[in-house]
Amino acid sequence: MQKVMITGIAGGFGKPTALALLEKGYQVAGSVRSRDGKSADTVAALEAAGAFIVELDVTDTAGTERGIADAIAHLGGLDVLFNNAGIGCYGIQELMSPEEMALVFDVNVMGVQRVMRAALPHMRSQGRGTVLYTSSLIGRITTPFYGTYSASKWALEAVVECYRTELSGFGIESCIIEPGAMPTAFFDGMVAPGDPDREAQYGEFAAVPAMVAAGLAEMLEATPNQRPERIAEAVIVLLETPFGQKPFRTVVDHVGVGPQIEHYNNVLHDVTRNVMISFGIDDMLKLNA
Repeated sequence: MQKVMITGIAGGFGKPTALALLEKGYQVAGSVRSRDGKSADTVAALEAAGAFIVELDVTDTAGTERGIADAIAHLGGLDVLFNNAGIGCYGIQELMSPEEMALVFDVNVMGVQRVMRAALPHMRSQGRGTVLYTSSLIGRITTPFYGTYSASKWALEAVVECYRTELSGFGIESCIIEPGAMPTAFFDGMVAPGDPDREAQYGEFAAVPAMVAAGLAEMLEATPNQRPERIAEAVIVLLETPFGQKPFRTVVDHVGVGPQIEHYNNVLHDVTRNVMISFGIDDMLKLNA
């Protein structure tokens, strides 16, 4: 059975995905920043289910290389890499300091790059592999108060578009998963701006982000199908789809936004292919439907 590495395995999407894969007989390794603290119980449950856990902070290059190497050694190889580790961000855009923005990009963009640089030599040497990425519906569009988060996921999508073409000749297929908002602990760890003096200049509008967040929470509570287990289901479907026939993007959303994003993705898919055809390099898209 295939050997899978999941970054951020203790998170809202990582844990249900790992458990679903283990139940189907996949060999699973995963990363957490620390075994201690709030992740301890989740780590214990995952290990009891058969997952191999490594400590790995995607903002640390050397630590990422060690963690990926340990996971590959334990699994005896690597067939599937799921770039799932990420961090959220919410608040009025002007209030975000450059340092806060840099942290979000360090995890969501550079963190993925660190993981890829650690794992790809192995995948290229074996001439085959599948790489999954957790993006977001707002990695395709923007909504108020998610500007920094959206920007990081837009950047991720661009990086993955490039990887998709550059890795296809090495037998490595690429798949982006785009979830809608879901009730996970992700929201508890969001980066929030800490600039009260500047916030005061926004007057009554400063209260709007909290009102919007409360409305989103109510919507999610009223939409039971919008749950993290849907990501696990999407991953299973992708991995059970024949090699080279997987869709490049998979939308996972049950609140009505998904069809609009799918339409946008289809249009971009055609535009991208036509541009590649015009340059005579459309064969670099061969590993995705």
